[in-house]
Amino acid sequence: MLRLDCSTGDRASWLGALAVTLGRYLGRESVVVGTDHGSVSVDLAAVLGELRPVPTDQPVIAGLLFGDKGSPFPLTVSVHSDHLRLDYRRSHFAREIVEQFARHLAHVHQQVQSVPVAEIDLLDDVERRRIVALGRSREPLATSRVCLHEAFARVAARTPDAVAVSDGAATLTYRELDTWSTRLSDGLWAAGVRVGDRVGLCLDRSADFVVAVMAVLKAGATYVPVDPMHPAGRLARILEGAGVRLVITDRTDIAMLARTVDELVASRPRTTRPRIDPAEPAYVIHTSGSTGRPKGVVVPHSNVIALVDATRDLFGLGPHDVWSFFHSGAFDVSVYEMWGCLLTGGRLAVVPYDVSRDPERFRDLLVAEQVTVLSQTPSAFTQLLGVDHGLVDPRLAIFAGEPLDTRALLPWFDRHPQCRMVNMYGITETTVHASHLTVTRELAETATRCVGTALPGWHFYVLDQAGRLVPPGVVGEIHVGGAGVAAGYLGQEELTSQRFRPDPYTGGLQYRSGDLGRLRPDGTLDHLGRADHQVKIRGFRVELGEIRAALLEDTRVRAAAAVVRRSDPADPATARIDAYVVLADEAAAGIRDRVARLLPDYMVPATVTPVAELPLTPNGKLDIVRLPQPRFRPARISGGEDDLVGRLRRIWSDVLGVAVGPDDDFFELGGNSMYAVRISTAMRAAGMPAVVMANLYRASTVRAVAAGLERTE
Repeated sequence: MLRLDCSTGDRASWLGALAVTLGRYLGRESVVVGTDHGSVSVDLAAVLGELRPVPTDQPVIAGLLFGDKGSPFPLTVSVHSDHLRLDYRRSHFAREIVEQFARHLAHVHQQVQSVPVAEIDLLDDVERRRIVALGRSREPLATSRVCLHEAFARVAARTPDAVAVSDGAATLTYRELDTWSTRLSDGLWAAGVRVGDRVGLCLDRSADFVVAVMAVLKAGATYVPVDPMHPAGRLARILEGAGVRLVITDRTDIAMLARTVDELVASRPRTTRPRIDPAEPAYVIHTSGSTGRPKGVVVPHSNVIALVDATRDLFGLGPHDVWSFFHSGAFDVSVYEMWGCLLTGGRLAVVPYDVSRDPERFRDLLVAEQVTVLSQTPSAFTQLLGVDHGLVDPRLAIFAGEPLDTRALLPWFDRHPQCRMVNMYGITETTVHASHLTVTRELAETATRCVGTALPGWHFYVLDQAGRLVPPGVVGEIHVGGAGVAAGYLGQEELTSQRFRPDPYTGGLQYRSGDLGRLRPDGTLDHLGRADHQVKIRGFRVELGEIRAALLEDTRVRAAAAVVRRSDPADPATARIDAYVVLADEAAAGIRDRVARLLPDYMVPATVTPVAELPLTPNGKLDIVRLPQPRFRPARISGGEDDLVGRLRRIWSDVLGVAVGPDDDFFELGGNSMYAVRISTAMRAAGMPAVVMANLYRASTVRAVAAGLERTE
């Protein structure tokens, strides 16, 4: 109960206030409100004086009553002369969310009669400061103003004979890595590389790659890694677009100035060394762009230093650790693998590309190298779970790069209860990682979508489409600020200004992530998927992650993916969802039927195709291009069908574009409401009664429809 003077408002003002508050919480321009006279739909695009509630039979989540009339709605707001009373169902709402909703409703009501709807502020200044603080780490960041190669030199001076990198049978100590990288740096200088230049690195993960990275930085230049597995044309576009001075590579098809590591190592040392400001770029890593042009993210030395300093004590990193170097140097997770290890005195164990794609060999490497810090994308980790991993013994496993379904970790907890499992949310544009959550077995069982709290020095805001802070529990777009925000996109000023925006609360920059999320009342962040991964299927918004989660609830499914395809891009009826599953056994029967019981029909996959493993990109993410063609159930055609069944089967086959048997299920063939309309039209054109969608749910095969038609004749 919230005590305040409610005598100044009337029914219209309280209805408007509730509609605006509810709209901000739900992120909608139109909301449904229950009243004692029935439910009404309220369009918030209008100004208050033009709000015209329209009766509706849509579901109600919140209602408005005056006086004591019970609590018939999931959230019932009762207005009395001297107080507001909010009754709620615990199955729908948490107490903290209802309490803040009451405050916001009262604050909106104070404005609703005098302020345009679009300008109404949900939050007062006190609450705004509280929410800003909620998205920050509780621990301050203590970091050094130093360049990466300078920080490495300090570690090398303390432990010169410790092994820094192991690459198969070859090893480099910290002294050797320092010496060889200095010689290569001198060779780069002799080849014309100067302070501020960019140098391409087209090398597989290896000791040479680590030497080359360190050498480029010692030369005062910026390294631009590209994946040697990519086609030469793509590499050329990236390297030319980045304006690199030269490329260090073993490939012979790079159409620009290219040198190998051995060719560049200098025989004579340089007498002077450049001084670099830590705010200068350390690397440029490219991510895919919606326009087809890769975006080069420019990241300063200071950002990476801050990331290592933020996690050093948090994860207990030190010389006792052995890190896996699993990811391509062109994927930003490798940045933390390399620098997190070398700046804390650990040993970096190189995982060759072919080993990274063979879970048994990868497992053997982890055992042989006695890896203690394992960094994985969830997709790659799923493959490791598919082999016997009992002898693998990391103390820390870090997940990043894509959303983690925590239930997949349960078999690992069974074998490795002492291993700390950490889920980290991050973006290339905010320097690899931005949050951390230690996942317990209890959290894993709940399939939590929480990614924890911000790292020290990082902070989160969740904003609505108008750029306003939203309260805890409300979904919006995640914005990341603080020590990890990159310098922008190389040569793309307009895009930089769109995504990197002034931070009104710190004076720095914040990055607009394009990810959906919500802050919880305790300051942890839920990651709810990409805003642009919300696809539309026949007008319905669909989050593919929800379909994947439903598939994984089947105990036979070890890994799953869902994609949307259109056989005809111009025809929305051809849009369908194809699912792929990695099974614990060979039996795939019934998986789609089970999902159909969990999801609305427009979210049920048209196909469920078993695969031995989900194909991965070089960065360890799902490679949609390499997924096989979906497996449709072959048409079950038998003899003895009558003329009506035969005619219906031909109509269905023509509309659906696949062979249809008399006992094939309409929905399993990719059928949907739009195809149902087309089938009805074709049936009428053939002189038959039309079939309605509701009847297809009860009788979804040609034979069943035919039987129904015969009964009505």
